[in-house]
Amino acid sequence: MELDSIKHWDLERALRERYGLKEVIVVDDAPTREEREKILGAAAGQYLLDHISGDSVVGVSMGTTLLSALDYLEKQEAPGQWQGDSAVRTGSGPTFVPLIGGMGKLRMELHSNSIAEALSRKLRGEFVPIHAPARVSDSRIRTQMMQEESVAAAIRLEDKMDLALSGIGYPNEGSSISATGYYRENEVESLLQQGAVGEICMQFYDKDGRTEPFREYNKVIGVDVSRLRKIPLSVGVAGGIEKTEAIRGAILGKYINVLITDKSCAQALAN
Repeated sequence: MELDSIKHWDLERALRERYGLKEVIVVDDAPTREEREKILGAAAGQYLLDHISGDSVVGVSMGTTLLSALDYLEKQEAPGQWQGDSAVRTGSGPTFVPLIGGMGKLRMELHSNSIAEALSRKLRGEFVPIHAPARVSDSRIRTQMMQEESVAAAIRLEDKMDLALSGIGYPNEGSSISATGYYRENEVESLLQQGAVGEICMQFYDKDGRTEPFREYNKVIGVDVSRLRKIPLSVGVAGGIEKTEAIRGAILGKYINVLITDKSCAQALAN
């Protein structure tokens, strides 16, 4: 799939200036959700290839769009030998780490662990897993599990991440969080009633990007979404007009500083 880097340049510039983003990539609209995910995934996969080196530590979230990024990369030639960012540094390959746990239940290929591991194989890097479920029922359980070495080894890498690649979701029955079995239908309805507009790494926020109102739902094993604010390139990948407010909330919460989206969503964000 060929990606046009200048077709929507004016719209990309408008969004960069309006929201203070480091970079915006806008792709064409697609007639179906599946085709949209394929196009967005290709753009995300290419962005990853263009911005990582052998020294990179890359965080990866979950979902169908990031799975499409992997599908795109499977068709690309893998790097022959990784080089560091300077003549002095040479990496053996980038390190991929899941931003959130995920074991069992449904649709294993959508989980952060699965996508991060597959990326490490394709791009000849390393993989550090999170051996834990994505979500637990009690805050005390979360605290204990976050201290386990099988989880802590991945979490320690959060301060070393050069790039994070995150899907942006919103509460609905067809979302990845529902497909993987971690949220029941009544919980999705409750989140919507309480003003949740989006989620990154299964951590919900309102239209202003605040996560505090949803603390009881955000008991996840993984990187706290607020840590994404410290990552040099925190890339959000999402499209479709229905995700406009979810993307805007992610930007206002400063969880992303790079956006990959489609034309219709970009135009809605610009208005």
